[in-house]
Amino acid sequence: MANMIRSGTDVVAFLEEQHEQIEAGFDEVLGTSGEDRKNAFVALRRLLAVHETAEEEIVHPAARRALPDGEIVVQARLQEENEAKQVLGALEDLDVGSAEFERQFVLLQSMVLRHARAEEQQEFARLADALDQTRLENMTKAVEVAEKLAPTRPHAGVESAAANMLVGPFASMLDRARDAISGKS
Repeated sequence: MANMIRSGTDVVAFLEEQHEQIEAGFDEVLGTSGEDRKNAFVALRRLLAVHETAEEEIVHPAARRALPDGEIVVQARLQEENEAKQVLGALEDLDVGSAEFERQFVLLQSMVLRHARAEEQQEFARLADALDQTRLENMTKAVEVAEKLAPTRPHAGVESAAANMLVGPFASMLDRARDAISGKS
């Protein structure tokens, strides 16, 4: 799994491409073992953390404003994100070679892929219809900046733009320090 996050031209293409990278990351973790599995898991965990943070800071607020039922759509996605972050956080404490890790990881995979499809259908596609191309492209730039500053580990309970702005910089600093100390970035 590549450590570099690639993007499309507008925020919808950008995020859908990341969803494909996330799906491939799940396959990579399940297709490896030992140190390779651990490294693949760390890379996937980081991608999930920065991706969700950027959605929470940039995309969900735009959906709340642009979609007639934006608040309902976003609240459902935030609930899914919180649940996935809890499972992801629990996975960090498990041995990647254990049966419990495998069981929980498959559960996480199902949760995240179902969440990604719901975002694509109920939020992203509708945002693409509601916003002009310039706005969608500007949102990509904002998402890229948010991802560079985002925490690299899951933080359940921090699913709003306000919470991310308040807690995010401190969490990001701690996460990046933990990554540097562990040698896993």
